[in-house]
Order: sequence, then structure tokens, then C-alpha cells
Amino acid sequence: MPSFRTTRKVRHSAREMFDLVADTEAYPQFVPLCLDLKLRRKTEDAGVVTKVVQMTVGYKALRETFTSRVVCDPQILQILVSYVDGPFRRLENRWSFRDEGPGASIVEFEIAYEFRSPALGLLMGGVFDKAFRKFAEAFEQRADLVYGASLR
Repeated sequence: MPSFRTTRKVRHSAREMFDLVADTEAYPQFVPLCLDLKLRRKTEDAGVVTKVVQMTVGYKALRETFTSRVVCDPQILQILVSYVDGPFRRLENRWSFRDEGPGASIVEFEIAYEFRSPALGLLMGGVFDKAFRKFAEAFEQRADLVYGASLR
């Protein structure tokens, strides 16, 4: 099953990065392959926000829509995404954030996925793999835009 994991040190606080990743509605503006995202439901319990979102991804003529549950826990600065419905057999990802000195943090991103259809997996697998490798970079660039670029 394809998977990807990356750890990056970024020039923004863990809370800023958590807030940026939790803002799923903004994803079509900057996330690779994300063409549209609709918030279907949002609940909050003891500070933990759970969203059900429907995302449409595409590359050239290929488009797929799937639904995920996104659990954002600001107490532990973690976001868990689990698959609900669509073209996958499995899709799970996790974001973790921790401060690493003043104005810097460590962002960890993990994802594992498997397409339901082997043919779709062959068509889209390579494209998804390349896109996932750019996810962390896309969020870091978005943070620079939203919060301002820090001195390097």
C-alpha cells in the first residue's frame, strides 16, 4: 500500500501551522490536485472539532471525489483524517505539530492510501505520490503567505 511520511522544520509556530491545516475550506486555493472542497458537517466536543468534508481532486482529465472525516485536536496539536466514502479502499493521514524554539515548529505529515480499483491505482497512483510529496511544502508556502515570511 502506498504511503508517505515527512518531517519538516518550519518558520511558524506549531499553533499557526495547526490552524492552517485545520482550515480545510481553504485547500482549493493551494493544495496540489485539490479542485474543490465542501464542508458537509462540523461538530465540536470539548474543543475537538470534527469535520466531514468532500474533496474533489483531479489531474488533467481525471477527477475523483471522496469524503473524509477530519478530527482537529488543538490540545495535542494533531489532525487525523480518515476515509469515509469514494474511490479508495483506504485513506488515512495524520498531521502533528510541535514547537521547536521561538517562531519555529516541527510538522509531521503521514499518509497511507489504497485505491479500490487497481486500474485507477495505476492511473492515479504516481500522480498522487508526487502530489503528497509536495503537500508539506504547499502548506509551508501558504503559512508564509498567511502569517508572513520569517527571516531565514
